[in-house]
Amino acid sequence: MNSDIRYIFLDLGGTFRVIDEDPAYLSAARAKIAQLCGVETGNPNQWFSDVIEKRYDKYRDWALKFMCEAPEEVLWTRWLAYDMDQERIRKNAAELTYQYRQTKGRRTVVQGGADTVKELCARGYTMGIISDLVGKREVDEWLDADGLRPYFKTVQQSSVTYIRKPGPAIYYYAMEETGAQPENCCYVGDNLNRDIVGAKAVAFGMTVAVQYNREKPLKLTEENMPDGKIYTFPQLLDIFPQRGSVAVDKLIAPSDGQ
Repeated sequence: MNSDIRYIFLDLGGTFRVIDEDPAYLSAARAKIAQLCGVETGNPNQWFSDVIEKRYDKYRDWALKFMCEAPEEVLWTRWLAYDMDQERIRKNAAELTYQYRQTKGRRTVVQGGADTVKELCARGYTMGIISDLVGKREVDEWLDADGLRPYFKTVQQSSVTYIRKPGPAIYYYAMEETGAQPENCCYVGDNLNRDIVGAKAVAFGMTVAVQYNREKPLKLTEENMPDGKIYTFPQLLDIFPQRGSVAVDKLIAPSDGQ
């Protein structure tokens, strides 16, 4: 583990942002997807569960196997709405993907997240995002709406690169854009088998696992073992004081059963 960390890259879902599963919010998005697909149904929730979600499960298996994200049009014409009006689906592919994201819930920055990122930047760290997700619109809208874009020098999305973690290439894109060397990088994520494995595959100097649910034990292996873990996002400030003096002694060591 390298204590000379200069770049901190974040995962989004489950790390920097969490989901509020408002039933009305989810239902509205599912109804919109049915409308965009030209499907008439008295129960959009059930239709979405029976058709779109089951098809998405197969798509996700493919995406994880090949560490690839499909373009929005391909996602819908090949995987999710292949038996519907293809001209209509192609026309609406971007909006369909945007609405699919909303079917998972309303995403908000984790408590203390924005202030922590701003403080880390003030302490001299270069921040970036490396995230797996579908759709090109939602993250850009959120960064601008929350005023967070200036704090991230790179935003690498699998929906743009078509490469998913733990594939090394998406990490290399982030390093290339920021001018970083791997030994000076830290990755912070909640999924050991994607976030941590991928960061270790490109020899990042440090990896930190997020474990907001203390009751759920980490299933650690030699391959996915992070250097430390945090229970709240602001605990990153304990690990990373003013740049050049990483507080390695503040790392909470991961262990099975914790």
